[in-house]
Amino acid sequence: MIEFQNVSYAHSKGYGVNNLNMTIEDGDFTFLIGPTGSGKTTLMRLIYFDLLPDTGLVKVNGLMSSNASQKIIAKARRSIGMVFQDYKLLGDRNLFDNVALPLHVLGFSSKEIPDRVDEALELVGLDKKAEHLPNELSGGEQQRACLARAIIKEPNIILADEPTGNLDPVASFELVRLLETIHETGTTILMASHNYNLIKGRGRPIYEIKDGILRVR
Repeated sequence: MIEFQNVSYAHSKGYGVNNLNMTIEDGDFTFLIGPTGSGKTTLMRLIYFDLLPDTGLVKVNGLMSSNASQKIIAKARRSIGMVFQDYKLLGDRNLFDNVALPLHVLGFSSKEIPDRVDEALELVGLDKKAEHLPNELSGGEQQRACLARAIIKEPNIILADEPTGNLDPVASFELVRLLETIHETGTTILMASHNYNLIKGRGRPIYEIKDGILRVR
């Protein structure tokens, strides 16, 4: 599902990743750990084709970075749901409209959207708060709303970039359990975190990145 072959990328200030090799199979739930600034977000952006490698090859769901035209990039992103640490919810729209946004972008009909949004909100336990604005939700609820937005288009892959970074321990545990529930439907998940205690002992593959170098934990 995801493969890195000798991938390197350098940002303008010199930070980045170096000679990454990684394989994530279809249906895996994989953790990526490392301190702040270690290269986790760069790796995620390479999977999303938001960045293209300086050297090496990224393969995502059968698509390759080496021929990543705008059409290929758009196709890759349709199969990926993103969950961010800082939520990225639109403050002037209620929860229903925030979650529905990807479906509008993809051209779903107005008849299809309500049922899909209701189903996603119910899965993450927010079906009673569809009319709430983001600032009326707790941090944990906002992150679950982001997860609903990520799964609304039924992606093959979910990339969760430090999704528990702003959450308390209880909300963090609940979010990981929710990701595990979604994984049980067959979705491939890669979750980045700097909190090893949160992910250890779960029987999942773990990659560790430090100073742009990747190894299996």
